[in-house]
Amino acid sequence: MGSVMVTPARSKSVVITGASTGLGRVAATHLASLGYRVFAGVRTESSAAELSQGPLSKGEIIPVLLDVTDANSIAQAGQLIADGCSTTGLWAVVNNAGIAIGGPLECVPMDLLRTQLETNVVGTVAVSQCLLPLLRASGGRIINVSSGIVNIALPYGAPYAAAQFAKEGLSDALRRELGPLGVRVSVIQPGAVLTPLWDKLRRSADEVLAAAPAEVVDTYRMRFEAFRKMNEGLLATSKTTTADFADAVAAVLAAKRPKARYRVGIDSRAGAFARRVVTDRMMDALLAIGYRASVGKSRAPKWGT
Repeated sequence: MGSVMVTPARSKSVVITGASTGLGRVAATHLASLGYRVFAGVRTESSAAELSQGPLSKGEIIPVLLDVTDANSIAQAGQLIADGCSTTGLWAVVNNAGIAIGGPLECVPMDLLRTQLETNVVGTVAVSQCLLPLLRASGGRIINVSSGIVNIALPYGAPYAAAQFAKEGLSDALRRELGPLGVRVSVIQPGAVLTPLWDKLRRSADEVLAAAPAEVVDTYRMRFEAFRKMNEGLLATSKTTTADFADAVAAVLAAKRPKARYRVGIDSRAGAFARRVVTDRMMDALLAIGYRASVGKSRAPKWGT
């Protein structure tokens, strides 16, 4: 295991799921620029073609068709990765693939909730199970990407929060299971970063509201729109970038003793601090104040009505 830790990056192979866009794509490109050999999990041939374009001065990006919700897709990708790593071994798996379902929880159909959990949670476990034999052999590591939302679960984001909280819990358990076997497990909690995920979240919420009974939607619509406005304002002013996330992934891969958690962005770190020092009742009140400020006191309905 010790010899693996000091192996140069150029001879190390890494798998990143959800590398078609956003955080995963930027991380894949960054790691390749550092000399890693990156197996980039994507869902479509077009995404694979896009990742294959452009010369790399150091490492290599190998697009791999991988749907983390499909057992056959995972098995085929796992075999391709095993064959590709037969001489170098597999250094790490970055479980980044995920979706975000939003909207009032009362309006969310159960099939969408299942899809959220299947992708973010079950998919993480399925990919990890598939590749763990390779990681045990190399003394490698797993990086599970969650979110700053695990520090403060926001209203109207319950499906996403549930999935990311679950990923945190399974990461803790997995870290304690695999530590004695020489495999390290870390979590990265990115804060608000402008990526295509937010557009997908917005569209999913609109679809949820459009399909729900009108009388139920009317109960939530004003508060939901106010919170969406508040969150979009926070996103627009966020200083956290995709490059910050990619740097965090690289730091975990290079560390001799990686930490259990890496928080990316001021909001992620502030949320973790607030979770330790602010009571639940106080946090509810602070969110209510933020909500009322975002729409104006004259137009905001009372918090509890």
